[in-house]
Amino acid sequence: MSVALALTDAPDAADQGAIRAGLIAANEAATGLPLDIRPLAVTCRDAAGAIIGGLVGRTAWRWLYIDQLLVPDALRGTGLGSRMLAMAEAEARARGCIGARLETYSFQARPFYERHGYAVAGAIADCPPGHTRYTMFKRLDQAQGEA
Repeated sequence: MSVALALTDAPDAADQGAIRAGLIAANEAATGLPLDIRPLAVTCRDAAGAIIGGLVGRTAWRWLYIDQLLVPDALRGTGLGSRMLAMAEAEARARGCIGARLETYSFQARPFYERHGYAVAGAIADCPPGHTRYTMFKRLDQAQGEA
């Protein structure tokens, strides 16, 4: 089989879709589980209706994947982040999710997530240089306080 490789910094949406579809099909065949990606967001708006924070993620393969969680500086320490996280986890449970995972950095919110039952599954030093990137997870299918 002859193939041609090309590198680009502006990938075509159709090309990305074809790669994604092929990978999803291979993964579903290997796991026997449908990927079933569903977006999930918790928005935080000011009095004028402008987005000032929130949580963005998705559920897939019965897991919640948290991509971003932003609490405005002025509202940190008020419980807002905890409430957003709890809302997302409750929706994930309602969707049948058994766990949640996320990425955070040493300059971000690792202690916050640990206070909410997340554990470090892995760490990459110097990603970015001088900092550590953490992969964290939490089981959602266990009773509160269960290890």
